[in-house]
Amino acid sequence: MLKFLTTTLGRLRLIAFVEGMSFLILLFVAMPLKYFFEQPQAVRSVGTIHGLLFVAYVLLVFLTKVEHRWDWAKTRMLLLISLIPFGNFYADRKWLAQENQ
Repeated sequence: MLKFLTTTLGRLRLIAFVEGMSFLILLFVAMPLKYFFEQPQAVRSVGTIHGLLFVAYVLLVFLTKVEHRWDWAKTRMLLLISLIPFGNFYADRKWLAQENQ
């Protein structure tokens, strides 16, 4: 766990995981609670947390881009794929985990 906190890439991978989980909780738990059980507070709470994590993810993508000299294609792909459910998990496995070796 500590190895993820020592490098920019490690922090990006950690935030990508947490942000991906918050996105799934927002979509598959909070949204059904709002629309099927009339509990909009779930979306407000989870949505706020997810929004903060998403901003942290975007900032870390750009910090890691500079540090690792990524091209714009990879950076764009990491940003776009985070908008798709389960996208961060795919990106971590396909691109980020390989960089960490």
